[in-house]
Order: sequence, then structure tokens, then C-alpha cells
Amino acid sequence: MYGKHEEIMIIGIDEVGRGAWAGPVVVGAVGLGGVEIPGLTDSKLLSKKKRLAFSQTIKQSASYIGIGWVSATDIDQIGISAALKLATARALAQIDMDAIEQIIIDGTIRLFDDPRVITMKKADLLVPSVSAASVIAKVARDQYMALCDQIFPEYGFANHVGYGALKHREAIDQYGLCGLHRRCFEPMRTLTNYQILHTQKSVRHNTSVSSGRNAENAAAVYLQEKGYTIISQNWKTKWCEIDIIAQKNQLLYFVEVKYRYSPRQGGGISAITPKKLQQMRFAAQFWMHANRYTGDAVIAVMDVTGKDFTIQNFIKCVE
Repeated sequence: MYGKHEEIMIIGIDEVGRGAWAGPVVVGAVGLGGVEIPGLTDSKLLSKKKRLAFSQTIKQSASYIGIGWVSATDIDQIGISAALKLATARALAQIDMDAIEQIIIDGTIRLFDDPRVITMKKADLLVPSVSAASVIAKVARDQYMALCDQIFPEYGFANHVGYGALKHREAIDQYGLCGLHRRCFEPMRTLTNYQILHTQKSVRHNTSVSSGRNAENAAAVYLQEKGYTIISQNWKTKWCEIDIIAQKNQLLYFVEVKYRYSPRQGGGISAITPKKLQQMRFAAQFWMHANRYTGDAVIAVMDVTGKDFTIQNFIKCVE
């Protein structure tokens, strides 16, 4: 029996962020254990203020709560279907499943094999524990995207929380992609291919931008030709900045691009002082914390010279 009162121990499961262009996918798993919460329903039908209030009530009264996260980077690597299954597993790992009699998943996709699992359309509207899971997941993800908005204020993540709003598309057109964007999704996948071609053209023909920016574009083209994936370019906050963030073979590279018109000026790498290296490490750590990145990473430096922006040196790991 489902409804306002659940007579058996149910874990409700719901996800948020499946169709977003940026940010993680989050799965909530909640067992109310017979607790009744008047007015609780699908999180999409609640105002932000009510969701926050219900979230606090659920945390105080629910018997079981689990939240599973999978980042945009991982979504790009394994796909959204596998990401949903992984987020579900991570959420359920926080719950004592031996005490659970039934697991109800919102929707029609069976996210894992278990004889206790039931899939149900509109379960987030009909089953209180699933409604609670939808609220918990939605509030957690929205709060995370609001924090990301402080780091990437140009994208407006606090408002559209990574979904495909018009202002989000306009921001992508103006600023390109950041580390939160899912490059396996459209329009980011097409835009990434466009940016590669556009960057190649701009290096050769665009003289209206600064030499520093042209040097960064040349470095990005070089990395792409060598098999690196550009995660972000010209990433900035009010505290720090990183010229290029690239990835290859599961290793992340935070690349500082240094330009000198003539090698006789000493070369760009000579500008990497101990103080500058400390700033680069801080920026890398800031980005990894903001993006919840826990993999391997190194600080790298690229030396670019001349009017043709020639790559002179690429030091892949700076101590």
C-alpha cells in the first residue's frame, strides 16, 4: 500500500540532473519509515522555499537517507545511463539495505537488479519516500550549482542550475565551455568541434586579439593535435586563473602558457618563479575542489614564441 502512510519499509529513489548541460547527476534514496510529512510531493511542484523546508524536515525525521553524485567529467567518460546506475549505487551504499523490504524507483528504468525493485511512473508524485528522495536530490544539487555560480559567475548556474536555458546557451556562445559542462551532450559536443576549428583559424588569421590570447589558442591547438582533450581555456575566478586545463590518459594537466615575441627575451618558461608556481598550484587545487575532481593532476608549462606563435617547449610536469 502506498500513499500518505507507508506500511512497509520502502526506499524511494529519484534522480535530478539527467538532462542538464552542466554539473553532476544526483540520485536521492530515502526511507521515511512510516513518518508522515503533510504536503510533501514531487520536488518539481514545490517552490524553492518549500523544498528547502521539506529537505530539513526529511533530514530530521527520515529513517534512511543516501545521496549519490557523479560528476560531469565522469558522465563524459561513461555515459549518462551508466552514471545514473553509479549514482544510485553510491546513494544506496549509505543505507542499511538488509532492513529494506521494497525499493521504488521513479520512472521506468531499472537501475540495478534486485528482487525488491519496482519501477513506477510518477512515483515522485505518488509514493512519499520517492517524493522525499526527489526533494533531497534536488536541494543538494541546486545548492552545489549555486556554489559553482560563485566560481563561474558568467554562466548563471544559480538560476538555471546547468539546464539548457537560453541565457545558458548565450553564455556558452560568449565564453565557451567550463569544467562543469558535459561534452558528450549536445550542443556542447558540436560546439567543442566548432571551437577546435575556430581556434585553429584564430591562431592563423585573427590579429585583433591580444598576443597572450593567441598564444593560448596556439597552445590549445598543439595539445589537441597531440591527443589532449581541452577541458577549459582561460578559466578565471576573482582569486585565480588557469590558461588551459587539458586531459590525456586519465591525467589532468593545468597548463600555464607563457609567450615571448623573441627567444632572446629569455623564453616564457623563465617567468615561472617560485611565487608564480605557488599561485599555479593554488589555482589547480581551487579548480579540483570546485569540480570535486579526485584523480591525478600535474602542473605544466608551455613556452610560445614569435609572430607565428610557435611552441618552443612543453614541460608536462613542473615540480
